[in-house]
Amino acid sequence: MLLFGEDATMPAPTIITAQQLARRIGLPDAPVLIDLRTPEDAAADPRFLPAAIRRSHQDVADWAAGFAGREVVVTCQKGLKLSQGAAESLEGGFEAWRDAGLSLVSPAQVPPRDAQGRTLWVTRARPKVDRIACPWLIRRFVDPAAVFLFVAPTEVAAVADRFGATPFDIEGVFWSHRGDLCTFDVMLDEFALHSAPLDRLAMIVRGADTARPDLAPEAAGLLAASLGLSRMYRDDLAQLDAGLALYDAFYRWARDATDETHNWPAARPA
Repeated sequence: MLLFGEDATMPAPTIITAQQLARRIGLPDAPVLIDLRTPEDAAADPRFLPAAIRRSHQDVADWAAGFAGREVVVTCQKGLKLSQGAAESLEGGFEAWRDAGLSLVSPAQVPPRDAQGRTLWVTRARPKVDRIACPWLIRRFVDPAAVFLFVAPTEVAAVADRFGATPFDIEGVFWSHRGDLCTFDVMLDEFALHSAPLDRLAMIVRGADTARPDLAPEAAGLLAASLGLSRMYRDDLAQLDAGLALYDAFYRWARDATDETHNWPAARPA
């Protein structure tokens, strides 16, 4: 399991700092993040780094092969013996991340996982805006292995019951619109995932999903792209894959490129 950092400022080849890791989380090429904290440490503060997977340091040999060839970062409570004995590690561990004020996911509302450790979600077929934005948020910041089912609106409740899936973005369920907020907003609240880029993206999603394009200039463009994708794909899962790339781009813009403009032709001297 090899970790390649962004630059030469790493304190050691097998160490990544909290700020360097924060720049990677949420991106499609983010490393697998494995939380090796002891049960006692995790119970003291059950929050977890975005998209982290819980594993035990005591049976590394049993699970390590499943990540062969992938970029992996492991973290324990302080970034000392447990993580450094397993693989490349987060400098200062969970405590350094927490003390830096970086996002930690609240586990209170994370649905139960299946036998393979995945959360399972279900919503209406032919997804638009919220029903692509929410899977993007879950895959990038909560559960990278999450599974999504798209079914006829009348079948959502039955499928949820039959497969133990969590329904979202339909009326009358926990994960749905609340007042002026769309489901994406609700997930940011409940998972405690607020950050400047995600809040900026949420405003765009809300504007596109609730017919309020005045909320953000980009909302109309997101709606147009979402409707276009829905016409390009008959398979909802194929559309989801394409839509994830769309939200990756919007997130990267919201994080890094909001001040950049483009114009042509360039201004000429008088």
